[in-house]
Amino acid sequence: MISEQMTAKEVFEKYKEDMLKLIAYQPWLEEKSGNAKMYEQYQTEGMTQNSMKFPVYDGTLLRFVREAENTVFMDRNYVYVISGNRLKSAEDEKAFVRKQTMLGMDNIGGVLSKYVMGGKVKGRMWSDAMDQGIFLEIVNKLKELYGEGLNFEVG
Repeated sequence: MISEQMTAKEVFEKYKEDMLKLIAYQPWLEEKSGNAKMYEQYQTEGMTQNSMKFPVYDGTLLRFVREAENTVFMDRNYVYVISGNRLKSAEDEKAFVRKQTMLGMDNIGGVLSKYVMGGKVKGRMWSDAMDQGIFLEIVNKLKELYGEGLNFEVG
């Protein structure tokens, strides 16, 4: 955990720009989390029963994922955060994110990475994160921590 070797102010400085990038999606996430289908099955005339269907995702969701993918939050070792903290369900993950402090930014990144990076292999994970409110929970926590971090710059 890199964050645990840093002061809260140092962690804030490291993450603040990327926090703002993701916080910008909060209104959209609030509107769409849990109540909107995030993809459609691509179909065209002439597709047969044996044709492979694939999902076409909501454009804003794809922008959010791309934005998240290019932040310091991404951690290829996210599995250690998930398994090390015995996170077995979306509710476990959301509760875990809610209790993080500035020094737990790596933990938040681990949960975000699970869905962003995992969704590149299993596309359904992006929709699951939206349905279950995980992206929203993460962004809400980032907004809260960003507000706390601004106190470092004032003080």
